[in-house]
This record gives sequence, structure tokens and C-alpha cells, in this order.
Amino acid sequence: MGTQVPGDQNPDVPDEFSEADRKKKEIDDWLPITSSRNAKWWYSAFHNVTAMVGAGVLSLPYAMANLGWGPGTVILVLSWVITLYTLWQMVEMHEMVPGKRFDRYHELGQHAFGEKLGLYIVVPQQLICEVGVDIVYMVTGGKSLQKIHNLVCKDCAPIKLTYFIMIFASVHFVLSHLPNFNSISGVSLAAAVMSLSYSTIAWSASVHKGVQPDVEYGYKASTTSGTVFNFLSALGDVAFAYAGHNVVLEIQATIPSKPGKPSKGPMWKGVVVAYIVVAFVLLPSCSSNMFVVIHVIGSYQIYAIPVFDMIETLLVKKLHFRPSRKLRFITRNLYVAATMFVGICFPFFGGLLGFFGGFAFAPTTYFVSTSFLSCAIKKKNEI
Repeated sequence: MGTQVPGDQNPDVPDEFSEADRKKKEIDDWLPITSSRNAKWWYSAFHNVTAMVGAGVLSLPYAMANLGWGPGTVILVLSWVITLYTLWQMVEMHEMVPGKRFDRYHELGQHAFGEKLGLYIVVPQQLICEVGVDIVYMVTGGKSLQKIHNLVCKDCAPIKLTYFIMIFASVHFVLSHLPNFNSISGVSLAAAVMSLSYSTIAWSASVHKGVQPDVEYGYKASTTSGTVFNFLSALGDVAFAYAGHNVVLEIQATIPSKPGKPSKGPMWKGVVVAYIVVAFVLLPSCSSNMFVVIHVIGSYQIYAIPVFDMIETLLVKKLHFRPSRKLRFITRNLYVAATMFVGICFPFFGGLLGFFGGFAFAPTTYFVSTSFLSCAIKKKNEI
């Protein structure tokens, strides 16, 4: 039996159900994740590149130094393979229940673990990842702008990092009012191109410079405990560098789905292209500041939109606020202001990449999707 179109008259369905359906559709058409479903497969490609190739890639040179060239290379390659597999699982599970799409990461968690337990397990980790990334990008964008200023105007008086973070945040006070993923596709494309560009500049410059004399490739720490700590922190940096799973379902939700032509086809095509780019980008090191600024602008928005969706869903569905531009204007500006404020107060936030990578990105990227799949298969067998 097909899904009834809201508003159609059906003698077997009470009028209040039709009204509820209409209200639900109005809200879904307003919320950022479900408001547009006409994306193409290449949207998936550059959204995923923008999400995965972020501030984490800037810490990979330090991660490699702490992991060692042998273990570091093995870990990078294994992470690429494992995360590609877990991302494939997420794409497949998006429409695993006939007639239903899991448009948000926590919805899949609720299906696997139950309505309440799924929220308690998934939402805290997802928010730590997404809000943490946006704060890191506030600091990274501000520092990159500061470096550009110092390079361009060497004789100028030094300006505090605080002001550069505020300048970077001013861009997001505008961009954050773009309603959904499709509306930021141009920003995301520019960000993906920039990530590829600054990585290419870095590794090509290294190749041109060649092997330098008197370079030591051993571990930096002088004690065993220090070496172990740095190694574990580097693992977190690698996990952070392969982030992106937290927003994959939200990205797939923008792709149309029809009987016989599910969204997983174009989504997977985009993921494969993205991972080819990721393989090309993540293995070298990178540093070009202007490209970093443009890239983190796009990445900030990619991670902010799912947070906007959570906030707006809570306000509209639970607290019964009326969907409006005013509500969206206030909530999104407050979010940007909050991440800017934290970035200004804690400019060392970027140093916590290893913590966020190990605490939240590793679970949500490497093995939570496998847990989803195991629970879903168990449920299916019980039925």
C-alpha cells in the first residue's frame, strides 16, 4: 500500500490524521535536512570531500611524526579502507526499511537501539563531533586569516587572534541563513576544491624540496609514557581526519529516491569519488592559508546544518514554535555566536583534535555503523 498524500480524502482515515499529516509535511518542508531532495550524485561527492578533508588533515604531519612512518602509513591506509566500508554500511541502511528513509544519524540509532536509548547513545556523540568541529574551524579560520595578514603586511602592528576569529565568524552570520544542504552546494564545492588545492601545494612543495640532510625520523618523546601518549593522541588525529560519517545520512537525505531507483545509487557514486579524492589528499601534508580559510568556511556549514536541524526540530516539534524566518534567524545567529565565543575564549581548541577524534569521531566513524547494522539485522530476524 502506497503512502497517502497529505490532504487526500480517505473515508477510513479521520480528518485529524490528515491535518496532522499536513502539519508534519509543512515542518519537514521547512527543516534543513528534509526541505530539498533534488540533489545529484556529485553533490554527495563534494559534500563528503568537504566533510572529511577538514582541520584534521592539517594535523596529519604531526600525527605521522608521533606514529612513525611505518605504523603511520599502515594506520592511514587501514583507516581509509575501514571508514569506506562503514560509510558504505551507512549508505545501504539509509533506506533499509521499505517506505522509510533514515534522514538523520540519530533516527538510524533509534531504529537500532530503541527510541530513547538511540537518542542517548547517538545525539551526544554527534553533537560533540559537529559542534566541536565548528569551534575548531572558528579557531583555524581565524589563525589562517592572521597568518595571511602577517604575510601581506609585515610592517603592520600585530592584531589579536580574537579579531580574526570575529572576522571569520562574520561570514557565517550570513552563510548560516542558507536554508539547507543544496543551497550551500556552491560553498561546499569551493571548499572541496580548496582542500585539494592546499594539499597539492604542500606535497608538491615537499617533493620539489627533496630529502633534507640530518633529518631524524624517530619518536620525539624522550620517555616511554610520552611516546605512548603521543601515539594515542595521533590515533585520535587520524580518526578526526577521516570524519564525515556524522553527516552522511543528512547528505543522502537530499538525494531523491524512487521505487527501483533508491538514493543509495547516486550517493555511493559520490562517496567513491570523494574517497578517491580523500586518498589523494590525506596522505600528503598541507599548509596553504588562503585555501584553508575558504575550505573551513564550507566545512563549518556542512557540520552546522545537522545541528541547525536538531535545534529547529526541537523548537518546532517539541516546543511547538511556529516555523518562521525569525526563528531561524535567531537560532542560527546564536549558534554562530556561541561557537565564535568558545573559539575566542579557548584559542587552543584546535589542540583538542586528538581528544575529539578518539572520544567521538572514532566511535561514530569506525564502529557505530556496524552496531547499527547488527541491531537492525537482529530486529529483522526476530520479526
